Amino acid sequence: MTATPSPAYPACPAPPPHPASAVPPLPYHRLALVTGRHRWWRPLAGTALLLAGAVAASLVVLLAGEIAGAILDRPVDEDGFHVWGGIGETGVALLSLALLTPVVFAAAHWAQRRPAGTLSSVTGRLRWRWLGRCLIVALPLVVASLGIMLLLPESAGGGSEATAGGTEWAGWPNFLLGLALVCVLVPFQASAEEYAFRGWLTQAVGAWCRSPWVAIVPQALLFAAAHGWGTPWGFADLVVFGLVAGVLTVRTGGLEAAIGLHVVNNLLAMGLSAAIAGALASEETAADLDRLAVGVDVVMLLGYAAIVLRLAARRRITAVSDPASIPAPAPAPAPPVWVSR
Repeated sequence: MTATPSPAYPACPAPPPHPASAVPPLPYHRLALVTGRHRWWRPLAGTALLLAGAVAASLVVLLAGEIAGAILDRPVDEDGFHVWGGIGETGVALLSLALLTPVVFAAAHWAQRRPAGTLSSVTGRLRWRWLGRCLIVALPLVVASLGIMLLLPESAGGGSEATAGGTEWAGWPNFLLGLALVCVLVPFQASAEEYAFRGWLTQAVGAWCRSPWVAIVPQALLFAAAHGWGTPWGFADLVVFGLVAGVLTVRTGGLEAAIGLHVVNNLLAMGLSAAIAGALASEETAADLDRLAVGVDVVMLLGYAAIVLRLAARRRITAVSDPASIPAPAPAPAPPVWVSR
């Protein structure tokens, strides 16, 4: 006699799926709780995975650069690393940052057992039309801000060490190469920073704290610190950027407004640098701005925030998750009933 599953007997009924109504509508900073699988240690595990992944991504880019440098017989520096020049080194740095996005997605999926799309917005995806509107809003404001900064005296942030002796044209070959690199990589670099700071860090803290401010402030400080310490004014400017981007992320329910501002700002600033000899190789960032330049930038940031919030209200942009769209955990397969024949 052998035991075989009998079609005459129905299998044990599967447990009912997790009801969507059990998870209330959540604001963006609380989306780590979206599947009901949150445990206190998951944000810590995900952050550790993010840091390890960031280091691994940088090593992969460095190794690839060394292999390519050996094949192309590039010169080496005193430490034995192949040299790619100002434009090439900038490309390596941008690519290393751009690879943070898949690392953040992996942290959400593996450490927190939730859809990676919940990092994009409360709808579980990036809202492309809303992102497009935010890009349109950011463009004239950033152009005006950079234009005013260029008119400021050098001591007030209108110049840089790379252009201290005047602005020398980079030449068409270098300009076009630098501009192409900026256009290709900067959108991924800027959005990756948003996914890491306004996305992961905001939601990691928000998993423990209900207050959006408790979730917004730490990521703004860490964002400023990640850009290095230049001047107190420059550090304050980066903190304001992080706070404005964080507030917009929570108030609009997604990263689109922050990504739009960050992408436009970096594209125009670095695109302008590509036209100036040696500017792309400069290590200066917004952390090095002086008080007048910071004043101009802060006015632009607050103006952008005001316009985007008003536009979001008019367009009725969703700021909380819809319980009906929350994926239910897959039920375990029901065991068959065994009978003897």
